[in-house]
Amino acid sequence: MKLNHCFLLIVVACMGLAHTATAAGDAARGQTLYQTICIACHSIEYNGVGPAHKGLFGRKAGEQAQYVYSPALKSSNIVWTDSTLDKWLTNPENLIPGQKWGSWCPQRRPIGSDAYLKKETAKK
Repeated sequence: MKLNHCFLLIVVACMGLAHTATAAGDAARGQTLYQTICIACHSIEYNGVGPAHKGLFGRKAGEQAQYVYSPALKSSNIVWTDSTLDKWLTNPENLIPGQKWGSWCPQRRPIGSDAYLKKETAKK
C-alpha cells in the first residue's frame, strides 16, 4: 500500500475515534482516556508529574497541597468548573497564559475525561 493511502487510513480512523469521543458526559469514555493518556502524569489520589485530581471541581487552580505550580497558574483566579475545565483542556495557554502544562503535553484535549474527573474526583 502506498504511503499516502496509509496516511489517509490513519486520518480516517482518528476522525472516527474523535467522533466517538465527542459525546459530552461520557464518563466511561473519559475513564479510558484518563487511564491511557492522563495517568502518565496525574493520579486522582496523589501528586505525580502533575497535581492530584481529588477534589478538583470547586477547587481554585494552583491550590493542590504539596504540588509546585507555575506562577501563572498559582496566581490565576480560576476555579475548576465544567466550563473552566473544558477551556483548560481545549487550550490551557489561552485560559492561563504562562502556565506550564499546555506547552508540552502531547494530548491536550482528552474529550470525555472531564466527565470522568467530575465523577471520580468528588470529595467523599
